[in-house]
Amino acid sequence: MKRNLFSFILFLFVLQQANGQLYYTKNGSISFFSKSPLQDIEADNNQVISVLNIQSGQIEFSLLNNAFHFPKAKMEEDFNENYIESDTYPRSSFKGTLININKVDFTKDGNYPVMVKGDLTIHGITKNITANGAIIISKATISAYSSFTVFVKDYDIKIPTIVSNKISEKIQIKINCSYQKK
Repeated sequence: MKRNLFSFILFLFVLQQANGQLYYTKNGSISFFSKSPLQDIEADNNQVISVLNIQSGQIEFSLLNNAFHFPKAKMEEDFNENYIESDTYPRSSFKGTLININKVDFTKDGNYPVMVKGDLTIHGITKNITANGAIIISKATISAYSSFTVFVKDYDIKIPTIVSNKISEKIQIKINCSYQKK
């Protein structure tokens, strides 16, 4: 617990921005879905740390890979041991910018389409991605949502031939975070 708290504090410090501009969450949600002919695979992680700077548009996410939960214990075990290799690669992260942050009126309720661009790190591999999303303002609460696809080969995640018909080569990722002012 101390380690997670220290990581979170360090995470906030790294942004080096004024307090009035920073919003954060310690329980954001990232889920993924893999559709294949023989088996659909889905998992949720509700322990995602995220920080959003509403002035600059900087946004960061960090999560422990072993905090993904699956409907079946065996899927979770295989994910952590054989695919994402959580002991070797304990975290995944994203550091980027909402490139059209100036289109969001943080003082007015609404659903604002945004585009985010940045570096996604999974399985020790960092790739630049661009994704569509939304900033939702409701009763002074800020939420962020995005959905995008990644390919397992881009992150050097090996899928053995014997199970290749059970695991899709593309994974749909969904992000949903509600932020509080720092």
